[in-house]
Amino acid sequence: MSEHIQHALRYVKAAPWPYMTGLGSLLLALGLKTASVAHWSSGELTTAAVFGWWGLCWMIVALVALADGISRHREYRRIKAMFMKYGFSERILKPLARSRCQRDAGLLAARETGHHDQAKAYFHQLGYRWYHILPDLVVRNPFVFVSPTFLRSSFLPGKKVRV
Repeated sequence: MSEHIQHALRYVKAAPWPYMTGLGSLLLALGLKTASVAHWSSGELTTAAVFGWWGLCWMIVALVALADGISRHREYRRIKAMFMKYGFSERILKPLARSRCQRDAGLLAARETGHHDQAKAYFHQLGYRWYHILPDLVVRNPFVFVSPTFLRSSFLPGKKVRV
């Protein structure tokens, strides 16, 4: 397999849920845009505008999902480097427990450094199972998606700098 293909697959393996969401959103956006153009061509401008608006909204969801996937890959690389430098430690995985996407990135890093069984057991011990998909904060408050703190922790993971 080509090195480029392996690199691309690593992006997807580090964050399967964001990329699946992004692909689904992109396909839905393209379908809505196609419907919008069809209605525009037949003179139904109001219907075309509604389909176009929904298509734009789903395109934004696709872009946010893509950005999330890229962030998870960066996080995977960071965690993998920490595992290689320090070995397995629950302290490395603890900040990743709150989100399925972060857990997936951590598990991939653990798999590639030989710590997969320990990492999987740690998340299992915390009560997380395969069906826990939504982040803990979203389960508690569905409107947290628009919170600056949630967005910063999602797209800019890492060590917090204290002033």
